[in-house]
This record gives sequence, structure tokens and C-alpha cells, in this order.
Amino acid sequence: MQAKIRCYWCEKDDLYRDYHDNEWGNPVYDDDKLFEFLVLETFQAGLSWYTILSKRENFRSAFHNFDYKKVALYNEYKIQELLQNASIIRNQLKIRATVSNAIAFMKVQDEFGSFSKYIWEFTDGKPIENNRKTMKEVPATTPLSDTISKDLKKRGFKFVGSTVVYAHMQATGMVNDHVSACWKSI
Repeated sequence: MQAKIRCYWCEKDDLYRDYHDNEWGNPVYDDDKLFEFLVLETFQAGLSWYTILSKRENFRSAFHNFDYKKVALYNEYKIQELLQNASIIRNQLKIRATVSNAIAFMKVQDEFGSFSKYIWEFTDGKPIENNRKTMKEVPATTPLSDTISKDLKKRGFKFVGSTVVYAHMQATGMVNDHVSACWKSI
């Protein structure tokens, strides 16, 4: 039996391979899951994705299973509690951004009916197939991630620079950046 060919970045270990094989690049239309990835990408800014994946369950526990309705209600006491939680990334700006992003997330839902409807409008509701030959061809940002970033910031979101947005687009399948030889792009 021949081994699966994967994007080279996920060959590090089982955590990366599992994420690559079962999540990365799969289209996500569920608001709960979109918020989860927004939280994770916010905390990933400036850090490795591996660090975030290895702490994912800790984030899930700390942020009420990524329930944006509960996160939006976090008060100063809860923020201070999170700042003492050594099992997550204890960055005050990112923690506060997560709370404000939960509020902004619900405002987008009110305006568009769902966050999914809002975010997927940028790609006409379907993934952009990039057909990359190598990972070197994969950019950190694109003109579309620039546009989405600006729109999110205008709506009150924080830590949503173009690089974070593009990573979110990859994670949630808005773009397919699996290299052409990868079993996920075949």
C-alpha cells in the first residue's frame, strides 16, 4: 500500500497530519466552527500553528467550547482569570480581542443572518481552487485577504490582519492551498 502524499508542512507529526487530513482546507459553513477558527487564528498571530493546535483543547475549555455568545459576555474578572491560565496563550491583547470579536461576530450575524453567509460572500459561496504546485507558491496574503481584513476591521474585529485572514481562509476551506500532488487536492 502506497503512503499518502501530503503537503510537506504536515509531515512533522500526527497532530499536524490529523489536522491536515481531516480539517485544513475543508469548507466550513458552520458559524460555531468559523468562530473557533477565528479564535485560534487570532491567538496564532506571531506564533506557530503547531503551538496553537497543541493547545486547542485548552482554548476550547478556557473559552466555553468557543461559544461566542458566552465569550461576548466575558467581564474584566473573566479576562483576568484567563490571563492567569497557563494552559493557553496569556496575551492580554489577544484575549481582549477574542471578547470584542465575539461581539462583532454576533453583529455580523444580525446583519447578514449568519457569519458564514457574510464571509463566504467574498468567494461567491465556494472555495477558490489555487492548484499550487509547491508550498513556496502559497502566499501569506492575497488581495482578497486584504479586502476581507479591511472589512472585518471596519466591523470592529481585532487581530484580523491580512495574514491572519488568509490563514483563516485556508483553515476553513475558502481557499484550497493543498499542493497539486497532495491527496487532498486530487
